[in-house]
Amino acid sequence: MQSPAVQMLVAARRVADYAKELGADSHRLESRPTYDHMGALLADSVLQAGLNYRSVVQPRVAAILANYPEYKYTSHLCGIIESGKSSAFLNWTHDEKVSRFEALILFLRSKEIESSYDLKDYLEHKGNSASELQSVRGVGPKTVDYLSCLVGLDSIAVDRHVRKFAKRVGVMEDDYNFLKAVFCYAADLLLVSRREFDAWIWQREASLNTRQMAFSF
Repeated sequence: MQSPAVQMLVAARRVADYAKELGADSHRLESRPTYDHMGALLADSVLQAGLNYRSVVQPRVAAILANYPEYKYTSHLCGIIESGKSSAFLNWTHDEKVSRFEALILFLRSKEIESSYDLKDYLEHKGNSASELQSVRGVGPKTVDYLSCLVGLDSIAVDRHVRKFAKRVGVMEDDYNFLKAVFCYAADLLLVSRREFDAWIWQREASLNTRQMAFSF
């Protein structure tokens, strides 16, 4: 029986070989955006789960950058909470995402994390940052890795697109950390950054879903 480490490497080779067939190593890959604006960054991280990014999330983040340029620091966002305007800021009425947005702001404020650069430093250099962030209700490992990508750190956020891609090449393991390691190693084998590989998978799988929906009508 193969050890877990060997299983990861075998799975990573499968993922890398399939991605190479699709041209992942020969095209200039685009990364997820990075933000120098905590309002936009936290809105993106909170809204993206379970929603269509291009039609729902991206326009709202763009509106925040255009309409609220001054809300780039965590302390400024605390004013939005105090005035009861979080829902209007996000252009979103569902309580769960609004509450998570506010909880993240208050958590980051308690850690004196004011800017995206502070958040990058926190995620990069503090070993307990992931477990601390996951103490916020509704924040799991995927959100932590997604935030890492948004501040420019090399990471893979294991979402439904990554899981579908894995199953397509016969990698059936469902454990988050296993799949994250597999796709990180696959990016290394392809000699592309993990952030770029993460974005490439997301873009490819999202476009496949769009085409499948169009054919179903």
